Amino acid sequence: MIDKDGLVKADMEKLTFYAVSAPEKLDRIGSYLAERLSRDVVRHRSGYVLIAMEALDQLLMACHSQSIKPFVESFLHMVAKLLESGEPKLQVLGTNSFVKFANIEEDTPSYHRRYDFFVSRFSAMCHSCHSDPEIRTEIRIAGIRGIQGVVRKTVNDELRATIWEPQHMDKIVPSLLFNMQKIEEADSRIGPPSSPSAADKEENPAVLAENCFRELLGRATFGNMNNAVRPVFAHLDHHKLWDPNEFAVHCFKIIMYSIQAQYSHHVIQEILGHLDARKKDSPRVRAGIIQVLLEAVAIAAKGSIGPTVLEVFNTLLKHLRLSVEFEANDLQGGSVVSANLNASSKDNDEKIVQNAIIQTIGFFGSNLPDYQRSEIMMFIMGKVPVFGTSTHTLDISQLGDLGTRRIQIMLLRSLLMVTSGYKAKTIVTALPGSFLDPLLSPSLMEDYELRQLVLEVMHNLMDRHDNRAKLRGIRIIPDVADLKIKREKICRQDTSFMKKNGQQLYRHIYLGCKEEDNVQKNYELLYTSLALITIELANEEVVIDLIRLAIALQDSAIINEDNLPMFHRCGIMALVAAYLNFVSQMIAVPAFCQHVSKVIEIRTMEAPYFLPEHIFRDKCMLPKSLEKHDKNLYFLTNKIAESLGGSGYSVERLSVPYVPQVTDEDRLSRRKSIVDTVSIQVDILPNSVPSDDVVSNTEEITFEALKKAIDTSGMEEQEKEKRRLVIEKFQKAPFEEIAAQCESKANLLHDRLAQILELTVRPPPSPSGTLTITSGHAQYQSVPVYEMKFPDLCVY
Repeated sequence: MIDKDGLVKADMEKLTFYAVSAPEKLDRIGSYLAERLSRDVVRHRSGYVLIAMEALDQLLMACHSQSIKPFVESFLHMVAKLLESGEPKLQVLGTNSFVKFANIEEDTPSYHRRYDFFVSRFSAMCHSCHSDPEIRTEIRIAGIRGIQGVVRKTVNDELRATIWEPQHMDKIVPSLLFNMQKIEEADSRIGPPSSPSAADKEENPAVLAENCFRELLGRATFGNMNNAVRPVFAHLDHHKLWDPNEFAVHCFKIIMYSIQAQYSHHVIQEILGHLDARKKDSPRVRAGIIQVLLEAVAIAAKGSIGPTVLEVFNTLLKHLRLSVEFEANDLQGGSVVSANLNASSKDNDEKIVQNAIIQTIGFFGSNLPDYQRSEIMMFIMGKVPVFGTSTHTLDISQLGDLGTRRIQIMLLRSLLMVTSGYKAKTIVTALPGSFLDPLLSPSLMEDYELRQLVLEVMHNLMDRHDNRAKLRGIRIIPDVADLKIKREKICRQDTSFMKKNGQQLYRHIYLGCKEEDNVQKNYELLYTSLALITIELANEEVVIDLIRLAIALQDSAIINEDNLPMFHRCGIMALVAAYLNFVSQMIAVPAFCQHVSKVIEIRTMEAPYFLPEHIFRDKCMLPKSLEKHDKNLYFLTNKIAESLGGSGYSVERLSVPYVPQVTDEDRLSRRKSIVDTVSIQVDILPNSVPSDDVVSNTEEITFEALKKAIDTSGMEEQEKEKRRLVIEKFQKAPFEEIAAQCESKANLLHDRLAQILELTVRPPPSPSGTLTITSGHAQYQSVPVYEMKFPDLCVY
């Protein structure tokens, strides 16, 4: 059977025919060959070892009956002997024989057969450190092919001893990643890798390991997915591959594209869990994990994300808060020297983490369907800290004022990313009251950057026809028609929204214009807000309200009760000019357009600092005061009312100056607001009543009276509830209803005062129960007191 050239073909054919004819003899044939091979391996007779393995391979490929199972045991025993030898050629030979065996499909599984030894041995070969590079590469390739053979042989049969157990995955996965990592490092030094050819794939351990890794993950099921993914985290941690994280990103892209789409959320959950476990690591490590999460989310968003939507956002927001807290602690703690040395680097590192979180939140949110995105918007808005309320669920107790401001900015940036591209059919869907109220809270107006983010979020939700890009930059538009603005007829839901929330929007714009720390971008965003409300939500009533708002802003800049710098006053004037120019062309009333154009023309000649093209330019000359300017430089209410009235607009309300509404949070907020003025007016009113009309009521002093006087908490609650109801009424009731009610009360008060002034009441001369009434020079007959009828007027 054997000659000097190797295996004799004729004798091998006879042996094969004998084995096929008598399968029961295979066991003895295998035992004999295994004994010979073991002896030859020990004696280092490599030639005979090669011949024996060739014979075994041919017998294995030729015989497929059930009797082959005892022969397989002998075969695997011989392969194990070869793998245990120290000679690379024999190790490669044993691997090739095992791969041939792995490609054979057996009729029935062998439940007692285990491959623990082969997993361990092939994994060790993947980490070969042979001094000869060619031999080292050859051994590693053999180890990868062996692992691939084990996977193919065992992975599909759930009843057989499985390789999905953690003790096997902890060897297989790191071995594959090790080879992928080593070659990637070499490629990164040489340059960008080229696409490998078919021959290169067999000779390149990285390509072969990646293909094996993909095949392994593609066969993973629901129950064993986590066992295949967790060793990846251990490998990346052990080799410190999160910073830089190019290899980590590459690995998880392979994972997300290889697994079945419905299991994507398992991988995302594992990444979130690992992020929680490494929350105290350096900022760059956390940023690397978050960037990996971003890549995973980007791929999962195209398929099935599963039930992890809120969990993703909740975890990311929690780590955003932790990052801000770490940043605040670094700035506050430590010595001066260490702070000077490390503050800037740590601050930049934490900003990398924060930017990565915001980018991930935005990308994840932008890929969600609209119904889920609206829930996420509410979820994030509920996390924003607002002074005076405890509705938010984000713990800010350790942040301080600076940290709180930072977390507000970060959350609003996240919200801005999520709302980008969101299109709602009605504005009520995009801006429900539970979302709009905290968004427009005075607590989010403390800083110019906060105000910018709030306005940008509003623009994302209001701009349903993509007009914002056409309005970018505050300027005097010569012809608005050239912008080709898209708009639709205002629906009933949008009209109802403006009746309910219009005053809230106007108030936010009005107060936002009067902030001392405004920069050019603030005025640009405020102008865009007015323009978008005009395009998306304005009917005739809203147009009148917006013009009232613009005139009120002009008046505030002239009077300057808030002691604003001259630049800000001129900025407000420029904003009013730009908006009135825009709205006059939008509603196309010729007389209104003519008045606005005339004022702008005069300003161009005499006061260019009242126009946006000049005031927001560098080194613009500012006036010393505004009081001495000609009235022709201002937009006049009577001229606007006359022009609009001639076109059928109801202009009665133009004569009523705009005053922003007062909210409960104004009393809780730290900032100065319009409520101070209202309080002063209320305090003055009682002093205007004549002292003769004040009735001094005496009350008996008792224990109960003193108790009520001391315990005023109940009365304060009642007063607070009354104020809330009044404020809510003025916020949500239609203007006409409020005006009619105020008019009726004014008429009633007028009638009462007339009765008091005209009637002089004299005490009765006798206890007969009658009174004599004198009015002017006429004297009326005495009548019984119970017959006197003065509505709502008590006379004693």
